[in-house]
Amino acid sequence: MTRKKVSEPCCFKADYWYLYNLIRYCMPKPKTIFDSIRTVILTYMLLLVFGGFLSACRSNHAVQVAADYVSASDVRPASYAGNMPRFKALLYYSDQVEEAHRQFASQAIEFFHRLTYGEGWILDVSSRLEDSAALGQYNLIIMPNAAPETSEERALFEEYMENGGGWLGFHGAGYNDLSTGWDWFHDFMGGVRFLCNNWPPQPALVDIEGHDHAITRNLPDQYVAPATEFYQWQPDPRSNPDIRILVSLSPRNFPLGLKDIVFGGDFPVVWSNTRYRMVYINMGHGDECFSDATQNLLFVNALRYVASTAPQGNPFHDDDTK
Repeated sequence: MTRKKVSEPCCFKADYWYLYNLIRYCMPKPKTIFDSIRTVILTYMLLLVFGGFLSACRSNHAVQVAADYVSASDVRPASYAGNMPRFKALLYYSDQVEEAHRQFASQAIEFFHRLTYGEGWILDVSSRLEDSAALGQYNLIIMPNAAPETSEERALFEEYMENGGGWLGFHGAGYNDLSTGWDWFHDFMGGVRFLCNNWPPQPALVDIEGHDHAITRNLPDQYVAPATEFYQWQPDPRSNPDIRILVSLSPRNFPLGLKDIVFGGDFPVVWSNTRYRMVYINMGHGDECFSDATQNLLFVNALRYVASTAPQGNPFHDDDTK
């Protein structure tokens, strides 16, 4: 038999009303007036016990919130860039790549351009690296889909990075294998080369490796990255003491792939070579990588981190560059 639904009295708070109904439905249906009286008494006693527990929890939470509270008037005033852009960046891309990498580059140009609104910083976009003097004006170079291929551009990039330049690279921009023929870049990436990949592109659960870095401090412990192709590397980037791993694929993903299947092993997807101002992000295949707010926050954090470590000083005038 279905019990009659009882409307919520206005004198009950929501938590107590839910608790009352839980107790009411868990108890056996009274058969006599004495059973009814006993049920009412037991319900009242349980409400007192659990109600006191709920109140204590609320009180402790309120104390914690009060302890963490900081008035806006007690922190430093907001910093406005005004008419002076904080820094300049170059987005270097290639059209001579596969369609999925062109799609990501196109979306990256739009994504980073939106971050310049109000001219807080300047973003130039080019498919060429000019002379070293021209590169010297940029705080960092963003490479969404390719690294330089000509000897002239490679030499320019090496000189730029060895003299304190910054780099934010995605997916194909970090790809290198034995056929790449660029030993400096191989060392720059942490002494690693492409080993294998999953296929087709798919979402995957990623682990944030600690929250003591400026890039990861406000990220959740895990999130599901939108569909992309993930590269695995050899040797493991983690084996290099200069490499700081920030994000990796969760072991819970394996086996990963439907056509080309990766069965396990250490699988970093975001790291920094601490000998340079650089961050590599493995995401960057196709048109879904900017569809997740958490991942977009990761991208923004990485941009801000590289920009804030410039030899000329932190353009944001803060000290969050761990």
